[in-house]
Amino acid sequence: MNSVKMLIKNKRASELSFISPEAKIIEALRMMAEKNVGALMVMQEGRLVGILSERDYARKVALLGRTSVETPVSDIMATPVLTVTPQQNREDCMALMTAHRVRHLPVVDNGRVVGILSIGDIVKDALMEQEATIHHLENYVNS
Repeated sequence: MNSVKMLIKNKRASELSFISPEAKIIEALRMMAEKNVGALMVMQEGRLVGILSERDYARKVALLGRTSVETPVSDIMATPVLTVTPQQNREDCMALMTAHRVRHLPVVDNGRVVGILSIGDIVKDALMEQEATIHHLENYVNS
């Protein structure tokens, strides 16, 4: 089973996406669309202070009649942020995501954000491991 360190290393190369808590929701939505991501980490003075997801927008802006142009990210970001370390494994991530009903986990190493994992990253890794196991078993049976 892969460690979180291996999961973020194997992930397609992409820059981490951050936004400030003072930014307006419309800026966050534009950034998510531009970068094709479902969540942004919210950073203030180099510290991870929250996470903003499409789900936060749908439930805390659209459904409550707020405006994306006027509402700051800090009003709807999820906090405190649930994180994992590079030493943890896929099972740890799956358990946290399931228990807390989140789809994104920032990876923090010694207080520094080094990556983010989505539920899609976790599922992709599990499927790849399953395919490798099936391939090995097929080779064993056929030899």
